Order: sequence, then structure tokens, then C-alpha cells
Amino acid sequence: MNGGALTRREAVARFAALPAFSSLLRAQRAPQLRGEPPGRIAPLDELVNTHEFEPSARRKLASAVYETVAETARDGFDRITFRPRMMVNTLALDLTTELFGRSMFAPILVGPIARQKQFHADGEAAMAAGAAGAKAVMALADRSDVPVERIAERAAAGFWGQVYMSGDGAAALARVRRMTAAGCSAVVVTVNPGPGTGRRLNWGFFKRVRDAVSAPLILKGVMDAELAHAAVERGADGIVVSNHGGRSGAAAAQPIGVLPAIAGALAGRAPILIDGGFRRGGDVLKALALGASAVLVCRPAVWGLAAYGAAGARTAIELMQTELARDMAMCGAVNIAAIRPEHVRIHRRAPGE
Repeated sequence: MNGGALTRREAVARFAALPAFSSLLRAQRAPQLRGEPPGRIAPLDELVNTHEFEPSARRKLASAVYETVAETARDGFDRITFRPRMMVNTLALDLTTELFGRSMFAPILVGPIARQKQFHADGEAAMAAGAAGAKAVMALADRSDVPVERIAERAAAGFWGQVYMSGDGAAALARVRRMTAAGCSAVVVTVNPGPGTGRRLNWGFFKRVRDAVSAPLILKGVMDAELAHAAVERGADGIVVSNHGGRSGAAAAQPIGVLPAIAGALAGRAPILIDGGFRRGGDVLKALALGASAVLVCRPAVWGLAAYGAAGARTAIELMQTELARDMAMCGAVNIAAIRPEHVRIHRRAPGE
């Protein structure tokens, strides 16, 4: 033992195996801890999980801005538990992920978030730097405050471009071409999900994007197997299971809840990504076990950006990467390919309800 004092993060890491740890985490998620000075921004190295970033982000942001990235429903994750597997040698643990012909450090990407200068003065440029520090691919939103060329300079792990379906698509198609010219390695076309979405989609626009780019094309906003099938049949190389940030109301289905059915229906025909409520590495592992190839993380990265800049975004992603590695080891999965549906169990209701 050395004589130096442990940082809070180191202390909690050692404490994490104790049963009381779960109740401690619940207390830490409150916007203000007992005895804490109002408005305090905790030092970055004191934070031990992404839930702890939210209170600091709330204190930094105007109320109206904060509400756009406030916590959303994620009780779907609580109904999924792990089946630990012991006596497996995990010394060679590897998070490397192959996706659309490219190797990624881990199956965690930074999802597209519009107008990031409302969260931090450097906006998407700082987010790109944070993602690069964590060796994570960043998806640049259609409504970016920073030119795509600047993002290309900072996105060391690579970046994707995202656009919305709209009108005849001429302006959006021009933005797609600009993104691909700057070096984006995949294009994400987003459609707002909802009943009958597949029948209302502007497939003509989707086809024009498909014809215009050689990069992988991904449809985001898929919440049912019918739309997933239609997307692949019309040339999508992958899909993103997403309810557009949970803005459809509390009663709406959560992406993690519909993932198994979509994965079963596609049966490996195309990679499936997912976003919506991902806060811990364990959440990522649950999605991978249920058929996802990778996860897009949005709010935790924004909370980190708002409170701490590029370093905060990087730390939020790195914490999730570390937790994913820990939980994979607990389940006996030494690499991403070893993750199986058998590693999780889905309950009708959350344990303890």
C-alpha cells in the first residue's frame, strides 16, 4: 500500500463490490447532495459514472437548454439482468468492434446532437476532441454549429454524418456530399419514428442518398421490424433503433424494449445500432447481448461537454468503456463476438417491483 490518498474515483472503484454501493449511487444521482454548496461543479476526477455528470451539466446550462438533454425514461434497462459466468480467463479482454468494414476501439459511438454551442462555447469541435481522446467515432448532426471540415480535423477515430429526410432533399443531399467530401465514413439518415412511419417515409429521398454515396448508409429512427426490413430491402447497410431521444412521451416504447424483436426479424442481414437511455457500460452490454452491434451515446457525452468541455465528454465515454469491459469480464465474455443472449435475462418487471 502506498501512503498517498486515494481519489474518490479510486475509492469507489474498490468499494464497488459491496452491496451498499447501489444505494450510494442512487444518492449520488440527486441534483444536489446533502451538505454540498449550491451550484458546486464537482472536480472531473471525482466522478465515477455518467449519472454524476447530469447535476453539473444542469448547473451550467440555462433551464430551457438543460430540458433538451434532461434524463429520459430508461426503466426498460432495469428489467434486464446479467447471468454472471465465473472461472473464465478474461486477461485477453478486447473491446474491438468491426463495423461496416472498419475496426473500432469499442462498440460505443457518440451519437448526433444538434446545435452543440448551446451546451459549450466550442460546440462540436470540443465534442470531436473528446470523442477522439476516447478513441470513439463521432456522428455529426445535420444541424451542426461547427463546419464539417473542422470536425474532420479533430475526429481522430473517424466520424459519421447525419441528415434528416425533408422535402425533395436537394439541400440535404448537398450536405451529404459535403460530409463525404470531408471524409465521413458513414451516412445516417434520420426519420422521426411513429405509427405507420414506414408508409410515410420519403423513400425517394433515401434512394437519392443511396445513389449519391458509396459510404455505408444507415437509417435511424427504426422502432419496428417492418421498417427495419423495408430499410434493408431499399439499400440500407444498417439501422439505428431509436425513438428520437425519447420525445414521444413516457408511454412510448423504449428502444431497448423493441430491440430483441427487430434483431430476431433481421436475423443478421444488417448491423443494428441503438440509442436511447444508455448511461452505463452495463446498458451497452445488455444491448449487445440482445442483438445490437454498437450503441450511440448522446446525453452522457453532452453532460460531460456542458460541464467540463472536451475532457468531460472524453471522460464520460471512457467511464462507459471501462464499465463495459468490467461487465463483460463478469459474464465471461472475452471479446465482443463472445457476447450472447444467454448473458442476460429479461424479466416481466424490474427486480424488486
